[in-house]
Amino acid sequence: MIRPGTVAALVTSVLAGMATSQAPEFAQQYRQRLEGARHELARVVSDFDADAARNKLDREGALALQDRSQEPFIRDRARSVRRVIERAEHIDQQSARLAELPPALRPVAVVADPDGEVFAGSLRDFEPAVPLTSHGLIWTGVGLLLGFGLFRLVTFPFRRRRSVQAPARHQRQI
Repeated sequence: MIRPGTVAALVTSVLAGMATSQAPEFAQQYRQRLEGARHELARVVSDFDADAARNKLDREGALALQDRSQEPFIRDRARSVRRVIERAEHIDQQSARLAELPPALRPVAVVADPDGEVFAGSLRDFEPAVPLTSHGLIWTGVGLLLGFGLFRLVTFPFRRRRSVQAPARHQRQI
């Protein structure tokens, strides 16, 4: 007969494995969104640089000119462009980091230093997938082990102590 504790441990392990198996898929969907954002921000920064060059300015010169403007709107645009440039640089760095990592480690990098907007969008639109890749199976196995370990940890205080001596019926009679 299967004990209820064994069934509960199995269910907990399987649920944890199912949850962690989605980490590589989430990282993939995040990475796809990140690349889309990277390309779009690069286009915006490139357009700004081209506008500056047409007016015989470099990026910093154009921003400095906007900063000195008497018009609050123009000064606000300088701050907005700086934020876009900073975000584009951060996204470029993260994209390069994700490309360098083995696929099994990408979920860790996504969680460690995400772009907030890309992360929120990925989370909102996330669609689970069956993990058929080796890194998906690694994360599934990690989840199974974590789930089992968590179950054992939570149920530890409720376990009955077993006698150190073997029961009499198992002792061999001579």
